[in-house]
Parts: sequence; C-alpha cells; structure tokens
Amino acid sequence: MNLNTFIQKNILYVALMQSITAVLGSLYFSVIKQYEPCVLCWYQRIFMFPLVLILVVGILRKDKSVYLYMLPLSIAGMIVALYQVFLQLGVLPETAAPCAIGVSCLTKYTNYFGFLSIPMMSLLSFSVLTLCFLIYRRYVLKKV
Repeated sequence: MNLNTFIQKNILYVALMQSITAVLGSLYFSVIKQYEPCVLCWYQRIFMFPLVLILVVGILRKDKSVYLYMLPLSIAGMIVALYQVFLQLGVLPETAAPCAIGVSCLTKYTNYFGFLSIPMMSLLSFSVLTLCFLIYRRYVLKKV
C-alpha cells in the first residue's frame, strides 16, 4: 500500500480520532479536574463537539463532501483558539479578553512543557483537523 492509498483510506479516521481525543480532553479538564471553562473555551467547544458526530455520519454515509461541513468548524475553532493563545502570551492586551463574567480567558490551568496550555492544545487539535480536511480534499477528491 503506497502513501496515497493509505491517506485516502485513513485520513478521516485520523481526524475522527483527533476530534474524539479533543472532546475527551475537554471533558477531562472540566469534569475530572473541575477547571471552569472561560467564554472562549466554550466557543471552542461549540466548534469541536459537533465535529465528532458530523464526521461519524460522513464516514458511515461515505459522503465525499464531508470536508465541506468540517472545514468551516475547524477553521473557526482554530481562530478562536489562536485568539486565546495570543491573549495568554500577551500578544493581545488584557482588555481584548471577552471574559467579563466568570473565569478569565487569561487563566492558565496548565503549562505542560513550558508552553502547552489548554488553548494551545485546542489550537493544535483544530490545526490537525484542518490539515486532515485539506489533505482529504486534495488526495481523496482528486481521485473521484
């Protein structure tokens, strides 16, 4: 099996595993660790959680245009996550944080390896998903 064939057969499953991992990670931090999500975290969840269900339905229906439904959600989630990462890094001023009530969007619950915060994990997840959908569009639809 060459690389193109492997990608064509498995890229949506890679995306599905990534989205499931992101959802489970989000639930772990809020339910098990009891970290209260901020406003931007809620928006990221709004973009991430439906990806699992839409991907499962797309895979089961063998819908070749499933990336059309997925790409806007993953890109929007990536933008929100990037915005929060910039807030936490100080690239954007604190006054740009939309969190007026509840937990501040600047709160860093985690800092794995000195840089891996929850918003950074979200950004990486959305980036991987976006890349998967772009690869799918290029390699799988080229074949059709």
